Amino acid sequence: MIATWDDRDESSSDEDTNEEVAQIALMALDDQQEEENDEVTYDELVLLVEKYSSIISSLKKKVKTLTYENDELNLAKEETSNEIEVDLLENEIAYLVKENKNFKEEIEALKKTFSKFSNSSEKLEKLLGMQRCVFDKAGLGFEEMNNVKLYQTFFDRKEKIEKEKANKAKIRKKTMCDYCSKIGHTSSTCFHKKNAMFRNK
Repeated sequence: MIATWDDRDESSSDEDTNEEVAQIALMALDDQQEEENDEVTYDELVLLVEKYSSIISSLKKKVKTLTYENDELNLAKEETSNEIEVDLLENEIAYLVKENKNFKEEIEALKKTFSKFSNSSEKLEKLLGMQRCVFDKAGLGFEEMNNVKLYQTFFDRKEKIEKEKANKAKIRKKTMCDYCSKIGHTSSTCFHKKNAMFRNK
């Protein structure tokens, strides 16, 4: 007998249908077994509900105690953090007070040194103001000389000298040379005129 492709297809399709039927039968058997196992009586259900309700109530109690403990720990944590902050602030205040005291001491020391400078400048002004004339020999067995003027203070003399210099500078600026027509000198002190005289000789 010669086998053709058509014969092979029919034999394979028969095998497939047989396998499908076997699988359906197995599924039906499994469903029946599950239904038999799933059947629970009312009493068993009541026992399961009571068991789980007692477990749930005990878990609720545990949750309440744990939340209470958590709240207590949070309060304790806040109190300790507040105490730490207070300690830090107290330390900072103590440091700032100490630093302030040091600065006050430095300021007092600087005031003393500057007061010495100001006192010495006042003393210098008094000494310069109290200068006597060279010819005034009062106190050395001679009589006091009333006709001799005392020197002015050093600072007054310095101001007077500066004013005289400024006046001389103004006068120099106003003067003009007749020889070279430049401002600031006269013809008698003219540099160009003197050079011209030396060249002519």
